[in-house]
Amino acid sequence: MSLEHALPLHAVLAAITVAIILYAILTARSGKDYYVRKIPGLAAIDEAVGRATEMGRPMLFSIGLGGTDPSTFQALAVLQHVARLAARYDGRLIVPIVDVVLYPIAEELCREAWHAEGKDEAFRPDDIRFLSDRQFAYAAAVIGIMHRERVASNYYFGLFYAESLLLAESGQETGAVQVAGTPSTTQIPFFLVACDYTIIGDEYFAATAYLTREPTLLGSLIGQDVAKALLFLMIIAGIAGATVTTLLGPKVFERFGDFVIRLFG
Repeated sequence: MSLEHALPLHAVLAAITVAIILYAILTARSGKDYYVRKIPGLAAIDEAVGRATEMGRPMLFSIGLGGTDPSTFQALAVLQHVARLAARYDGRLIVPIVDVVLYPIAEELCREAWHAEGKDEAFRPDDIRFLSDRQFAYAAAVIGIMHRERVASNYYFGLFYAESLLLAESGQETGAVQVAGTPSTTQIPFFLVACDYTIIGDEYFAATAYLTREPTLLGSLIGQDVAKALLFLMIIAGIAGATVTTLLGPKVFERFGDFVIRLFG
């Protein structure tokens, strides 16, 4: 974002925001444990992994139809967390892929997750599957996997379009626990009605910091929240000042200014 045409106030606000975020990151990396409110949808991920493990049935994680974009990378970060849980509890995780470029990335993330848990031999590369780069062909293939494999837990994270309701309804028919998160605002209503838990808005991009508690990510999240709160207070103060000025008139403030000058002059 360029500040070429910004007012001096904008540059000051940007500098303050950056300073707050850097301070939060540094304090988090120095050992400060920041509190992050509980997000039910993200907290349910561990529960869903445990349920599938107890039932002896696999899990399915779809990263949506996005390509190499921030939303998909966020989904991949959540995938890595779920993969580590699956490896830890000796579960099975199926990852259907729509973009051939993402296939080796997803496979390597899952391989690293099993390696981090010391279970390299249990990793099943065949469960990372490139299905199709066509929207509804992909959806049909995923639905087939749900029914054939009797999937117990479904995770939908990333960019979704018209196939979202098809996937979520099919998962509901199989009795799977379903957790969804997407920045696609047009698809959130479908996930809300068909999934057990849905992550909405900023919660989607806060997922990595919430799940991993990595200091840099956590500090960045907290710093952004503090900066947003300060900006909100400034907006409220500006609205209140404008309202009072309109109701009382500018002469009241002129008289007040003259009084202050006489008092301290």
